[in-house]
Amino acid sequence: MERREEERGRGEKGSSFHWKVRIEKVPTEKSAPAQSEETVRGEETAKGEQRSHGEKAGGAERSGGEERVHGQKGQGEEKVFLNKFETVGKSGASDRFFRQEPLDAVERVFRMLVDAPIDPDEKYLGFPYYLKINYSCEGEPSEALVRKGHLTGLKPVVLVTFQSPVNFRHWKIEQLQIQMEAAPFRSKAESCGSEELCVMSWYTPMPIKNGSVVMHVDVSSNGLGPLIPKQRFQMNINGFLKREQDNTIQFTVGSELFHLVSQYFFNAPSRPLWYTVDQTPVLILGGIPNEKSILLTDTSFKDLSLIELNIDSCWVGSFYCPQADFSATIYDTISTESTLFIRQNQLIYYYTGTYTTLHKGDHGSGRWVRVLANECIKKLCPVEFHSNGSEYMMALSTGKHEGYVHFGTITDGRVSFKMLPVSQSVCEGIQATNCSIIWGAFIEGEYKLLLLVKIVVTHTRKCFQVVGYDLVTDNLSILYKLPEFIPDARGLEFLMMLQTESYTNSPMVPRGMSYNPYNNILYIWGNFLLQSYDYENFIYLADFPKESSIKYLVNSFRGELVFVTETEEIWYLLEGSYKIYRLIPSDSWEVHISLQVMRQSSLYTSNETMVTLFYEQDKLYQLMYLISKQKGRLVKRLIPVEQLLNYQLVHNHFLLEQQGAYKTLTFTNQCPFTVMRLWDLPNPQSYTRQERYRALPPRVLGASGFHNENSLAVYQGLVYYLLWLHSKYDKPYADPVHDPTWRWWKNKKQDQDYYFYLASNWQSAGGVHIDMASYEKIYNLKAEYKLPERIFLDKGTKYSFSVFLTARGHVLKTESEIGSSFQLESRLGLGVLLADPGCIEVVVKQKILINRNSVLFRVTLGDKKLCFDQGISGHHLMKTSMLVKVVGSTGHCFQNTHLGPRLQGNLVVPVLIGCPPGKRLAFDITYTLEYNRLQNKHYFDCVNVDPEMPCFLFRDKFYPFFLIQDLVTGDSGSFQGRWWAVDPPWIPSRNTVRRRSTASTALWTIPTASSGPRGTRPPPRTWPSTSCPTRAWASSGCAYRTPHAMTPFPIASSPRNSSSRCWSAIEVWTRAHTATTSSFSCCTSMGFHSVPRGPSYSSWCQPVYSWAWWSFTSSPASCGPSW
Repeated sequence: MERREEERGRGEKGSSFHWKVRIEKVPTEKSAPAQSEETVRGEETAKGEQRSHGEKAGGAERSGGEERVHGQKGQGEEKVFLNKFETVGKSGASDRFFRQEPLDAVERVFRMLVDAPIDPDEKYLGFPYYLKINYSCEGEPSEALVRKGHLTGLKPVVLVTFQSPVNFRHWKIEQLQIQMEAAPFRSKAESCGSEELCVMSWYTPMPIKNGSVVMHVDVSSNGLGPLIPKQRFQMNINGFLKREQDNTIQFTVGSELFHLVSQYFFNAPSRPLWYTVDQTPVLILGGIPNEKSILLTDTSFKDLSLIELNIDSCWVGSFYCPQADFSATIYDTISTESTLFIRQNQLIYYYTGTYTTLHKGDHGSGRWVRVLANECIKKLCPVEFHSNGSEYMMALSTGKHEGYVHFGTITDGRVSFKMLPVSQSVCEGIQATNCSIIWGAFIEGEYKLLLLVKIVVTHTRKCFQVVGYDLVTDNLSILYKLPEFIPDARGLEFLMMLQTESYTNSPMVPRGMSYNPYNNILYIWGNFLLQSYDYENFIYLADFPKESSIKYLVNSFRGELVFVTETEEIWYLLEGSYKIYRLIPSDSWEVHISLQVMRQSSLYTSNETMVTLFYEQDKLYQLMYLISKQKGRLVKRLIPVEQLLNYQLVHNHFLLEQQGAYKTLTFTNQCPFTVMRLWDLPNPQSYTRQERYRALPPRVLGASGFHNENSLAVYQGLVYYLLWLHSKYDKPYADPVHDPTWRWWKNKKQDQDYYFYLASNWQSAGGVHIDMASYEKIYNLKAEYKLPERIFLDKGTKYSFSVFLTARGHVLKTESEIGSSFQLESRLGLGVLLADPGCIEVVVKQKILINRNSVLFRVTLGDKKLCFDQGISGHHLMKTSMLVKVVGSTGHCFQNTHLGPRLQGNLVVPVLIGCPPGKRLAFDITYTLEYNRLQNKHYFDCVNVDPEMPCFLFRDKFYPFFLIQDLVTGDSGSFQGRWWAVDPPWIPSRNTVRRRSTASTALWTIPTASSGPRGTRPPPRTWPSTSCPTRAWASSGCAYRTPHAMTPFPIASSPRNSSSRCWSAIEVWTRAHTATTSSFSCCTSMGFHSVPRGPSYSSWCQPVYSWAWWSFTSSPASCGPSW
């Protein structure tokens, strides 16, 4: 189906070329037959004709007094097709991105590759979808542009980024990317005739990864052919779809509507869009008057569907639920990773989607589930960020439970609520007889709720307080009492609230709160705007007029936020400053509208209504309902914030100077610098923790170089196998070569020249050549002259970069300004704001370059080793941030680019402190085997050799060695810490392992010792009493003792002054035998814990314990199948 991008408007700034992306589904023998589909490029002509169930709604069209939803016409397109291999390249029945299971349809193609560097014993699978790529330019046919690009060497480069899952206990936390080059494929157009190249596109596999349902696809050029800017597309799995028996695709949450009436959107008030940031694949939006319907999208409103929900709509009131009116309207909606929440009247429902890539089983609810059935809920409050492996939301009660909050926890699609406070209501805790909670915010790092409480003193007097509730101690405390009236700022931009200021006659009426965990800023908004860094001391931002009232606030969490008033005004604030700008309506907006009308853009009409406002990838978008020529449609429209601020700057800073008989218009540039650049950026992967793989399409042995169905199937299987090797590498033992792809080619590298010889003579089986060097992991990415989206700081880690500024005017202050002729002082200043100065520190060094009229600032951000204890890799990271600001640049400095102006002078760097993802402790099989053979003076190996499970002679002394490995940078080094080991009792096989709680398990005190045999003393030998009496000890000083059952390892705590944040745990299975003459075999496990020691290993990491196997053996018996 077509997913149409927002139309950019004819003649708008930026490149005239745009990528066009489609997803085409890989067919199988069980796939539905292809159905004919008419490509929707304008309005539909048949009044009663209904679109295919597989298409999504993206706009609306009036038909006989009603409006029909259809795709938005624009320059960029995005399609999803279900095609068999025989019909790839042809238009077929459309499908949506909801299938998550791998396909075995590529296996038959791999069986033909008899002389290729693949393992014939492996089973190759493929992904359900292809990614089809085109590009377009307004006014020119897309087919001609694609042909021109192909003939001039253009090859799209596709970078797929997988979002880490919420539940880190179930899935490994990692930042994974795969870079692919698209393969050219000639379409099977019937009208192509005898031409060699008629219609073509580029294809890549669309990979899917367990634990990830949100994916970003960045499409860029390889540098040849036409210059096309990089674009990002969201490819999210929709778990709220199902295939019916008649092969149609239906929504599980309700029925899709195709006929609308204009009053659903026209002149209806806008509403906020609430979801878990960066984790939500499907967004929903309610607020449709008197209809139990929602808007649903999995592409961030590039296309959408209108769904009528199949809920019971029980409107039963009671004496404890004071609700006078009832309506079918869905008032509040919240989207999470796999679950949707709605509120209709006083009722709450949730629906969990079917995400087999997230949940161990099918946790889809199958229907809307009503929760808190005996409660009267007046409002839902979102929690924008997940923590501790779960997502959260809040439901505010009224009626009999006024003053309580129902705190919801969502883990793996399972929803639970707890009424808080536990001991008493908030009203009782603050000793207020008549109070109510109007908003709540969750502070994840402090396990605290911030509650905005309204207290009714008299019928005409109300006061408001910010109350803190500690989730651990169940204590309530009043943090701040809001003034009754709005302060009088007396012309200032901001005012510190010290209770000594004068006030106006306008009462202060708060409506809600917003908290940013990265910079610890709390905003309280209503007919005012308050800002606080500690929840107790507030700053009043005076630029917002007290005559307006904020309805909702939208935070980008990247240093920008906007808020919408009751009259649909849009205001903008750049964090780190106190200047508030009105974007819409404004003189700059009128200028922008006029220019767009002159360019005949279809995104701007005289009759339009804003539906919602949201940020996507640092850009601000509106969802608009437009009416043009008596036809309505929903469109996603970009708000050019930088362009509007630039217009305002020009409008406010100009002079009229008299020159002779005429007056000359002169503009004043308020920006203190002319050039700003970032220098000396380090290689990003050590800080971003992005693991990246590269996969190129197999070489096609044909004169034209076009791929066919078989070569695309090979590409599918190779990409799938590459990612499978990545997941398989997540194990507790190390390969001889620290690279996931090493096992793939280790037995084929010696034949590389032979395979190349076959390809050079066009003799490769299947007509394709697989280049082993084209499938690799990249460890040396270079910086792109911009700061990363976020950085991770391990213990004591430092991140450094330089800011180069060229001054406007003279860079140095004069002698009269500084009072000394021997001192150099720059006119340019650089300030740094740290969200948590007790945890991170920054050093700024200035170097004045007089000959270049410039200043170079060297900024070094470092961790202070104080705010994080040891932890598992990627778990429980602390959020903070750094703001780098050029003094005097806010709202005044812009850089003109080919994509339009962008703000300069404010750099926001989100920072995550703790043990970063991608680090692990691994058992060094290779060196352990070599060292033990050397020390025990004889050679020994398994009777049945298994590289995944080495064998050791039971009576020999055993010296294990471990490695600390970085999966992102490829670094690997010896573990120098201390460890201890535990040995559970006899277990017949690995499949019978069952974990038990620590309380139900008898534990032994186990001494610790240094890793390795040097300088250690063996402990006394111990013989545990089990059915398989393992007699084992290590001269490293580590005793193996046997508890009654498997025990989860406790989290160790190191002294605060320890130089290591990273301690490790690893469970290692063994095959053990009771005696040399016995043929009986039993399995046991050894768990190794590490304790930080010495300055040689400095990290916050405690790599997660995992499973490995080795065996102590003295007979040919085996311990069951290898893992």
